[in-house]
Amino acid sequence: MDLVLLKQIIARYEGANFLVNRRLNAMIREQLPNELTLDQFATLRYIRSQEKSTSSELADIFCVGRSSITAIINRLFDKKLIQRMQGEKDRRVTYLTLTEEGKQMNDKMEEKIHEILSHFIQYFDEQEALTFIETFEKLAEVMSNRSDI
Repeated sequence: MDLVLLKQIIARYEGANFLVNRRLNAMIREQLPNELTLDQFATLRYIRSQEKSTSSELADIFCVGRSSITAIINRLFDKKLIQRMQGEKDRRVTYLTLTEEGKQMNDKMEEKIHEILSHFIQYFDEQEALTFIETFEKLAEVMSNRSDI
């Protein structure tokens, strides 16, 4: 690809990505209960999607240090949104799962996010929406398969 075109594409991507993430995060933050941060909610969402997780897995997924994840986990535990469970096969492993309250809060927020995103996706026709998500998923796949960066 031509270097000038590549730089233009990267600049456009960065601009659009910055704006979309900033605005979407602001809209989600407005809907969150006061006691929950975006990072805490992201952690709840991930645990909900996996049913259970370990703190090491969370640190890897969110690309943060274990101390950062430990702080988030402790706050979620104190708010009674997650619970710790020892592994059945290996009692040294501690799994994190959502409490019923955590599941309810996550599910309510998922509905609100769906409403927010539906509002914007309606501006795309079906083919545009499918092309966009397939391209975005391809970027995610390429990024997750790259270990040299």
